[in-house]
Amino acid sequence: MAAVAASGPNATAYLGPEGSFTYAAARHWASPRDLIAADSVPVIVAGIEDGRWSAGVIAIENSVEGYVTPSLDSLIGAGNAVAVDQLDLPIEFDAFVRSGADGVSRVTAHPHGLAQCKNFIRDHHLTPVPASSNAAACRDLDDEAVALGPRICGELYGLTTVATSVQDFAGARTRFLLVTRRDAARERLGTRGAGAGAEPALGWSTMLAITPVVTGPGVLARIAGAFGARGVNMSSLITRPLKALSGKYVFIVTCDGKPGDPPVASLIAQLLDAGDSVKTLGVFPSVEDLQAQVSSDRIPPGSVVAASTAAERTRGLLW
Repeated sequence: MAAVAASGPNATAYLGPEGSFTYAAARHWASPRDLIAADSVPVIVAGIEDGRWSAGVIAIENSVEGYVTPSLDSLIGAGNAVAVDQLDLPIEFDAFVRSGADGVSRVTAHPHGLAQCKNFIRDHHLTPVPASSNAAACRDLDDEAVALGPRICGELYGLTTVATSVQDFAGARTRFLLVTRRDAARERLGTRGAGAGAEPALGWSTMLAITPVVTGPGVLARIAGAFGARGVNMSSLITRPLKALSGKYVFIVTCDGKPGDPPVASLIAQLLDAGDSVKTLGVFPSVEDLQAQVSSDRIPPGSVVAASTAAERTRGLLW
C-alpha cells in the first residue's frame, strides 16, 4: 500500500490502513476526513519533514514488547520532527478468517501483534507471517491464514471472527506519539503551557537522545548521575546503536519535566559542557501511571525480591 498523496494544513498521517491501532489513536487528535494512511513510520516522518502533512501519529512503546524500533529510529534520525503529545491505548487482538476459509495454516499480523499472541499461535499450530500493520493483515487476508487485529477490522474488511481477546497478557497497552515539525511544535507547546500559561494536570515529560562523543568506563553512570544530582526523575532509559559504528550508542532518556524547567535546563547544560550531543525527541504532557507499584507476578521469574541474610541474597542471584 502506498501512502496517499494528499496534503494540507490539517493532514495527519498514520500507519494504515484504516482500522489499525494507530488509526484509533490518530482519531484522538484529528477528524477522520483529515487522516492520511501511510505504509510505514519512516514515510510518516519524512512527510512531516517535507511539509506534505502537518502531523503524524506513531506507536512508540508497547507494555508487552517494549519500544517500537522503527518509530524510535525514525525520531532519532529526523532533522525536523519532534513529538508534542502522547496517548495510551489498551490493546486487544481478535482472530479473523475469510468467510468459508478451511484448513488455515498461517497467521498474519504486525510483528508486535504476533509477539503478543504467541499462545494462540502455538495452540493452533500456525506459522507466523509478519505484515506491515495489523489492519493490513486483515485487509489482505487470504483463505489459508488467520489475521490478528483490532475488533473493528472484522466489520471493516468483511471478516469472520473466530476468537476474541487472544493476546497473551490482559491489560496490554501501547503508547502513541503525535509528531510535527519543530517550528510548529514551538507554537503548539506554547499553547499547552510548555512555553507559558497553565500546566497540564500531570506535568510534562521530555524525551532526549544523548550521544556521548567521548566514550569509556563510567559514561552511563556519569549521565545517569547528572539526572539524580538535579532531582530530575528518569522514567525510561534505553540504548540504540549509532548506525555503522560498532560499540557506539545513543542513550534515549525520558524524564519528568520540560526543557525550560530550571533542573532540566541545568541538566542539559551539564551534558553539553561534558561534550555530549543532546537532541530533544519530544516534549509532551505526562500520562497517568496506571500501576505505580510493580506487582510480584510481573517481575522476571526467579528474581530475588527479599532475603533475610546476605548469604541468601547471594545464593539467589548466583544460582
